[in-house]
Amino acid sequence: METSNSSFCSMCKLMRKAKFGLLIVSVVGLLIISCFVYINGIGSVSKNSDKKEFIIEPGSSYLTIASNLKENNLIKSELFYKIYIKLNNPEPVQAGKYYLSENMSVNEIVNALSKGSTYNPDVITITFKEGIHMREIAKVIAQNTNNTVDDIFKTLKDQSYLNELINKYWFISDEIKNQSIYYSLEGYLFPDTYQFRNKDVTVKEIFETLLNQMANKLEPYKKSIEDSKYSIHEILTMASIVELESSNSNDRAGVAGVFYNRLVSGWSLGSDVTTYYAEQIDMNERDLYQSELDSYNAYNTRSSKMAGRLPVGPICIPSINSIVASINYTNHNYYFFVADKNQKTYFTKTNAEHVALVNDLRKQGLWYEY
Repeated sequence: METSNSSFCSMCKLMRKAKFGLLIVSVVGLLIISCFVYINGIGSVSKNSDKKEFIIEPGSSYLTIASNLKENNLIKSELFYKIYIKLNNPEPVQAGKYYLSENMSVNEIVNALSKGSTYNPDVITITFKEGIHMREIAKVIAQNTNNTVDDIFKTLKDQSYLNELINKYWFISDEIKNQSIYYSLEGYLFPDTYQFRNKDVTVKEIFETLLNQMANKLEPYKKSIEDSKYSIHEILTMASIVELESSNSNDRAGVAGVFYNRLVSGWSLGSDVTTYYAEQIDMNERDLYQSELDSYNAYNTRSSKMAGRLPVGPICIPSINSIVASINYTNHNYYFFVADKNQKTYFTKTNAEHVALVNDLRKQGLWYEY
């Protein structure tokens, strides 16, 4: 009987140990699950990076703004947000206007709110569209800042300033100082939407903000540019032509290939957009006269004297798509191209084939009328 009682007690002890062990495992498992749930609960609501205006009134606290954050879909859960605040005890929230987005975690939101609002009511936003030329850029700057059009053109002629830029940026060379070039930085300012501190921003600050963006955009292609038989100035010049000539095309690399073929074969590029730029006439202003199409100018590639030559410089600010197309252009045997109403691009080898194709597109109602 003693042996039997001893075995029973040992079994009880083992069962108690097993239950305790199971309890420990359950508690640890529950803690791990709780941690995952908490981490998820204080994560970002979505991947949406669009900014939302969020105003915090004086006297507010992290806890009093919890419901507003949830209503604006900036936090997943008020509960987990409040737990985060209790656990981390951040610096007091600062009153002001903030711009928050759904892709910000609770940690990022709290950090932003504790540092104070960086909102500046004097900040201005300026958009420089793809394909516009320097005269249009000057107007945009003058309309949005306290600078005049003359200020812009004066800066573009400042030789000391141009030398500074040549020394500062790897993609700018003495080619921008060619006396035949109308505007030294034409084609070098990257088209995008920018913010500046206020209307007193200087022309140089604006130029260098756009040049910095161009540097960022060109950096991935630096090796390809350096290995090219064309200089960066020539590539940007080609890109500016491709930008305007292929605005209705779905194949910019193919269009670039056409112009490179003409260049290598000693043909005139035959681009009307270069003639408009040469005459400083906007394309929507009027049609060109035959005398203008035929006249010699360092930009006019319709002139027979410009056979086998690029314009002396870019004729607009090209998009990154046109720049990349001019770096990685398509090698083919075509010398003509045309795009239809659906932006489909057709390539032909001879002028006769080109004319026949245009006539066929007209019959099909696919010819794009300007």
